[in-house]
Amino acid sequence: MVTVKEEWYEYPENLIDMFEDTIKKFPDRPAVGVKGPGGEYQYTNYRDLAKRTDDLRGGLAQQGVKKGDTVGLIIDNSVEWPIIAFAAYGCGARLVPMYEKELEKVWKYIIADSGVKILFVVNRDVYEKLKDLPDEVETLEKIVIIQGEGENSMTALEATGSKHPVPAIKPHRSDIASLIYTSGTTGDPKGVLLSHGNFTTNAQAAHKNFPDADESTVSLSILPWAHSFGQAGELFFGIYLGGSVGIMESVETLGDDLTKVRPTVLIAVPRVFNKVYAGIHNMMREKGGLVEKLFNSAKDAAALKRKTGKTSLKLKLLDKIVFSKIRARFGGRLQYAITGSAAMNPEIAQFFIDINIPTFDCYGLTETTPAFTMNCHTANRLGTVGKAIDKVTVVIDKSRVSEDSEDGEIICFGPNVMQGYHNKPEKTAEVMVEDDKLGTGVRTGDRGRLDEDGFLHITGRFKEEYKLENGKYVHPASLEEEIKLNPFVTSALLHGAGKVYNVCLVVPDFEALEGKLAEMGITSRNPEELVNDQKVQEFISNEITNQLAGAYGGYEIPKKFLFVAEEFSLENGMLTQTMKLKRRNVMEKFGEQLESLYTS
Repeated sequence: MVTVKEEWYEYPENLIDMFEDTIKKFPDRPAVGVKGPGGEYQYTNYRDLAKRTDDLRGGLAQQGVKKGDTVGLIIDNSVEWPIIAFAAYGCGARLVPMYEKELEKVWKYIIADSGVKILFVVNRDVYEKLKDLPDEVETLEKIVIIQGEGENSMTALEATGSKHPVPAIKPHRSDIASLIYTSGTTGDPKGVLLSHGNFTTNAQAAHKNFPDADESTVSLSILPWAHSFGQAGELFFGIYLGGSVGIMESVETLGDDLTKVRPTVLIAVPRVFNKVYAGIHNMMREKGGLVEKLFNSAKDAAALKRKTGKTSLKLKLLDKIVFSKIRARFGGRLQYAITGSAAMNPEIAQFFIDINIPTFDCYGLTETTPAFTMNCHTANRLGTVGKAIDKVTVVIDKSRVSEDSEDGEIICFGPNVMQGYHNKPEKTAEVMVEDDKLGTGVRTGDRGRLDEDGFLHITGRFKEEYKLENGKYVHPASLEEEIKLNPFVTSALLHGAGKVYNVCLVVPDFEALEGKLAEMGITSRNPEELVNDQKVQEFISNEITNQLAGAYGGYEIPKKFLFVAEEFSLENGMLTQTMKLKRRNVMEKFGEQLESLYTS
């Protein structure tokens, strides 16, 4: 039983009231946009979104969907995504979103574990893979194809519902809205039970951090809505405001999508900005001459402004000549970005502040819906993940560390804390904690400390940290993120538990490396040959070692490197849907080669 405090809640306390309020206020405003055949974005407004939602709710009711049932969804971000979600919520059902790019066995596990009754799938290809599943899963009664026409289509279900309308149920704040399965970086996926009150209080708290956000807010959808960060931070917060979101066509078209959607706000992972930062600096070095001098002068003028607090005439001029062109790549009207999932490098964060696109780090878990600390315009400290959001309390538990340690395990208390893990009472008991004053909290498994002003500093992760032979602790994730900031690296994995020193697996950025090959006298452009070339290995090894020197202890810096050509991706199982490293999978494939570095 989750303990709550009445003062945590204010209207709206459920997602249906939140959705219907926005429809009443902004029926004609654009809600969700997708790129059309001509390459331009076409938007569905809130009135039409509501009409389709009402029709689908009627169709679901005709299929017998009722309070407490589970509706499954396999589709990437789309106009249909919120329609299915709010139709399910309006029946009192819970939603289980899944990724299109997912292993078939994972779909089947989630569908069976969550007890899906009606399953929506993106197209006939997915339908063919799962069409026999109703014979295997007792709860599953029907599979609906989203894209297409015919008897089992979403179109047919909406048509049925339009003839049999039913009013939306207004869920209680404690009713489950979504069952989001974790990515399984350290084991089997766990179904996180998130209530209507979890989501609405999170949206309300975010608005208090960004009070200027309103119905004019426009975002470009980069993160998957099947994940809590994209779902709560992008989709639900946008609907709460009455704003609009254009859906990115693909990673490859991101540049074009930014210039067409012209977002005012981005919800993103640091990797987006890391790549832009590295790309800009590489381009300036390659162009050299006057272009590079102007760029460096603009950075110097911005640095002077930080010291004096005054905007010089030189900076105003260089901003128009240099920085405005960078802002134009983001659509020209981006006011700020909220970043999460990994730490933003302070140097890169400062660069984007200097060009007037500040990035604000936040922190959280799926289990906390997700964000519970956040930087913002009025309280932004680089190198931290911000202060606790409204109605949330952060506690640092030192029971897993020495008493004199500055850091400890981060525990979050507040209305955003999950209701538990589905079908896993033991796992729930491991992470949930009760406090007479603070209510129910959740252990994060992450290490951190609060500074004197209440800003949270992430210092590591208990599940991933390890000891070297000398007894010193290593936090691999922070080192890996730092190494990936190197323009010649795309992926990295640190290894060294119980060893004398660390070693590192590196996937080079072959595109960035292109400009250096001629200098090294290398004619080959074949990735497999390049990763085995001693000159390439020495060049990247030195780049990484010099990069880490001074910022990290000598015992942390890897002494040997393994170079591989295969990029980590969703398809090969090396990354989660939010681009986090699946350490176990990488070690299964490359573990023996990494171990051999200690004997070679």
